[in-house]
Amino acid sequence: MTTGTTATAGETPLFGPESQFRAFFDDPRWALAMIRATVLEAAHPQIGAALVDNSTFITHPWRRLRNTFLSMRRMFDADPAVREREAARLNRLHARMSGFDSRGRAYDAMDRAARAWVVATLFEGAVSMCRLSGQPLDQDTMKRMYAEYRAFLAALDGDAGELPEDLNDFWRYFDRVVEDELEDTEAARVILYRLFDHLPAPALLDGMPTLWAAGRAVAGPLLGAITVASLPEPYRRRAGLPDMPGTPTLMQGTYLAAGLTRFLPEGWINAETIIETLSLSPDSDDPRARTVSALRTRMKKASALLRLLTPLSGDTGPGPVPAPSTSTGEGRRSAEDFFRQVLDQTGDGHLDWPDLAAMARELATRLDLDEPEETRLYEAFAAWWRELQAALDTDGDGRVSADEYAAAVPSLAGPALIRVAEVLFDVTDKDGSGTIDADEHRTLFRTAFHRDLTTTNATYGRSAFVGDFLAFMSGRRTNTPYDPLLTDA
Repeated sequence: MTTGTTATAGETPLFGPESQFRAFFDDPRWALAMIRATVLEAAHPQIGAALVDNSTFITHPWRRLRNTFLSMRRMFDADPAVREREAARLNRLHARMSGFDSRGRAYDAMDRAARAWVVATLFEGAVSMCRLSGQPLDQDTMKRMYAEYRAFLAALDGDAGELPEDLNDFWRYFDRVVEDELEDTEAARVILYRLFDHLPAPALLDGMPTLWAAGRAVAGPLLGAITVASLPEPYRRRAGLPDMPGTPTLMQGTYLAAGLTRFLPEGWINAETIIETLSLSPDSDDPRARTVSALRTRMKKASALLRLLTPLSGDTGPGPVPAPSTSTGEGRRSAEDFFRQVLDQTGDGHLDWPDLAAMARELATRLDLDEPEETRLYEAFAAWWRELQAALDTDGDGRVSADEYAAAVPSLAGPALIRVAEVLFDVTDKDGSGTIDADEHRTLFRTAFHRDLTTTNATYGRSAFVGDFLAFMSGRRTNTPYDPLLTDA
C-alpha cells in the first residue's frame, strides 16, 4: 500500500467514498474518540499553547465542531483539487498562530512535529475506539487506515516524513511521545474539567437553559470520567488524573453501547445531518428548523417544569453565571454583555488580537474565501484591533479588559471598523455586482438568516450592509443576523 496521496492500480483509494476513513465517518463512537484525541493533542506543549491563546473551543465548541467536520470531509474528498484547496486554507490559518506559552517557550502552529501528532491522535483514536468497543481492527484494515492518515499529513505538509512509514514503528513513536513529550497543560485541563461542566447549548436548543443544565450536570462528569479512563496510563500518571473505581467498566460499556449502532438500518445516523441540525438557530428559515418546532415546544414545557422542581442554575456558557445586565434600550445589550458575548471570542476575559482573528476566521470559513480576499479580511480586522488597542488599552498591557472597554466609549466606530464592514461586503459580494443577493446573503448567514427574501428586497446594498454591521459591532444591537453569526456556541 502506498503512503502517498493516491493508491496504485487495483488498490482501494486512500481518499473518497471507498476509504476506511469514510467507513467510520458516521460512527457515533467518533464523538468519544474525538474528545480523547483532542485531550492528547492539547497535552502536547506546542498544541496546548496554541489552543489556549487562539482557540474558541471553550466559548464556541459547536462552531468548532462544525468547522472541523467540514474540513475533514474536504481533506478526504475524492477530488484532489478539493483536498489541495482545503490544505492551503488550513496552512494559511495555522501560519497565523504563533507566540509564547506561559513558560516562555515559543510555539508555532506550523511546527511539523506538532502537526504530525494531531494526525497521529486521530489515527490512534480510531483504532482505540474500535478496541474499546470490542471490535478491534485487523492488521490489514489498520495498515490501510494508517496509509490514509499519512496521506492526509502529506497533503498538509508536502510529505508524511514526521510519521513513521511502518505501522509497527508508529506504535513505538506514539508511546515515546506520550512518555516523553506530553504535559499536564492548561488546555488539556480545560477540556477535561471546564468544557463538560459549562458546555453551552447548541443553537437549536438555545432558550432551554434549565433542561440543558440538568442534562449537562449528569452527562458532563460522566464524559469527563470516561475520557480520563480512556487516556494512556503513562499520561494519566504524569498528569495526576484520578483513577476512580468503576470508570474502566463505565468507559467500556459506553464504547460498546455506541458500537451497537452498527446494527441500525443504514442512513439512520448521519453525522452531517446531526451537526447541521444542532447548528440551526431556532428562528432559521431552514425547513429542518421548522420541522422540529413542535419538539422544541415540548422541550420548553419540560424545561419550565424542571425549573419549578429544581434549583439548577440557568447558565448556558463557560465560567460563572454573569450578573444580570443593565439594558441600554430595546434591542440593545450592555457594554459588559457585548464584551463577553461578542468581543471575547476565546473566553479568557480579555480582548486581544486572537479574539478578532477568530471573528475573521469564522467569516472567512463561512464565505469559503481564497486568497487574496482572505488576507484582506484579516488585515482589516488587524487594523481594527490596532485602533481598539490604541483607544482602550489604558494600562498598556497589550490587551483590553472588560472594565477598560466598559469605561471607554462602547459605541466606538472609527475608520478601521468601517473598513472591516466594507471589506466584508466586498468578499461577500462574490459576483462583484455591487449588491449582495439572496444566495450571497445566505452564504454568510446560513444558520442565522431570518429574512424572507421573497417578500422583501432581494438585494442588499453596500450602505445598508455597512450600516447594519456598524450598528451591531458598535451600537450592540441584538436581533440581527450578526448576533447568532458571532455569538452562537
